[in-house]
Amino acid sequence: MIGYLCCMKLIFATANLHKLQEASEILGPGFELSTPAANGLTDEIPETGNTLEANSLQKASFIRERLGADCFADDSGLEVDFLDGAPGVYTARYAAGDVRFKDNLEKLLFVMKDVPWEKRTARFRAVVTLIIGNEVKQFEGVLEGRIGTERKGQGGFGYDPIFIPNEIPDLLGNDVMPGETWHLVPNTAGLANAELPEGGKNAISHRGQCMRAMAEYLKSRK
Repeated sequence: MIGYLCCMKLIFATANLHKLQEASEILGPGFELSTPAANGLTDEIPETGNTLEANSLQKASFIRERLGADCFADDSGLEVDFLDGAPGVYTARYAAGDVRFKDNLEKLLFVMKDVPWEKRTARFRAVVTLIIGNEVKQFEGVLEGRIGTERKGQGGFGYDPIFIPNEIPDLLGNDVMPGETWHLVPNTAGLANAELPEGGKNAISHRGQCMRAMAEYLKSRK
């Protein structure tokens, strides 16, 4: 089993190099990740589902059909309670048109500008679909928090500068080690995801939860 893990190659259905790096750091040694483009597939990956589960499965299936390789795909969304769960599956395209995440973030700040703190509850939710051999497996992760009132921090990406997690690791200065269990403490300082060290954010992130669950599943396979 150890020898198999040492050369496990997986295609991650993304063109986002930030996400690729994050996934590599979370999974740790024993996994070699690459993008579809690095394997010669530059077609746009479809995601027309109405749920995170459907989109994640659709993207992974597309890679499997085109490249015939073991792969995984994620779909994640920001669910704001005051907005009845929006933007949800439209998280990456919340601001209409050809936009950058900066536009999405600024729109959400504007929409929420008069909403009191106690009503700004939200969560990041992610679903990862793994296709390996003939097996299809899904993993889910959730990070609870609130929407901040301003941008904070220089790290992360997407909505990280305005998402305030409810809990953070108590060892923010240390790197996350594969399989390590972190002790969480209340986020009394009101730190945004973008203010956390990369290891600290990965320790609590919705995507990190999925990736660690996937890694444990792969290690447990006979």
